Amino acid sequence: MSAQRTLEICVESVTSALNAQTGGADRIELCDNLHQGGITPGAGKIVLAKKLLHIPVFVLIRPRKGDFLYSDIEFDTLLEDIALARQLGADGIVSGALLPDGNIDLARIRLMLEAAEGLPFTFHRAFDMCRDPLRAIDELAELGVQRILSSGQQPNAALGFEHLRRFAQYAAGRLSIMACGSLMPDNVGPLTEVPEIQEFHAAVRGVVRSEMQYRGAINMGDESADEEFNWMETDVSLVAGLKRGIAG
Repeated sequence: MSAQRTLEICVESVTSALNAQTGGADRIELCDNLHQGGITPGAGKIVLAKKLLHIPVFVLIRPRKGDFLYSDIEFDTLLEDIALARQLGADGIVSGALLPDGNIDLARIRLMLEAAEGLPFTFHRAFDMCRDPLRAIDELAELGVQRILSSGQQPNAALGFEHLRRFAQYAAGRLSIMACGSLMPDNVGPLTEVPEIQEFHAAVRGVVRSEMQYRGAINMGDESADEEFNWMETDVSLVAGLKRGIAG
């Protein structure tokens, strides 16, 4: 495998982070609420992940689900969370913001980079919702962003393959295009044939079922009571399969 190829696993718990490390991940992206695309994780998760892992921990900073056009309060929260993640030992920051017209909010990205104080910065899948991806690559590279996370502006990497190839070739090493979008051990192969793509991102998970025997008669949220007794965690074997898959 190319020494440059990197497998990043997106996780929403420290247990999943440890599973990712066991499976051979090179880095994790730590977040909460993956079912909503991920939001900022709590401080305790950051601290414990840094304490227990020996691979880099990048932290997603996203104040809510939905679009990437933030109110002033939401953006102030985002900046505070970047500063806090840095203080807690994050190895990198993952974030982004857009303008109402779908272009990159350059002024706010500059402020995010200032708050990160030199930590590696990944512009997340807000890129896949931007109006002009090639212009965005130019702008983000000029600002000093290290990588862009993308499924090629399509629902998954398979559908976005040609766009991903185009974006990576256009970036020409100015920043990294990190491919994502339903990547699994059996479908990552074609992306490894694009020499300009050296980073891969996935959330490969399996169902964990609660060992609770007594389950009461109510539910705590919007899900059915039965659904609250299972959740998703990173699958070690799928991480290992992806690691082998990017080895070519």
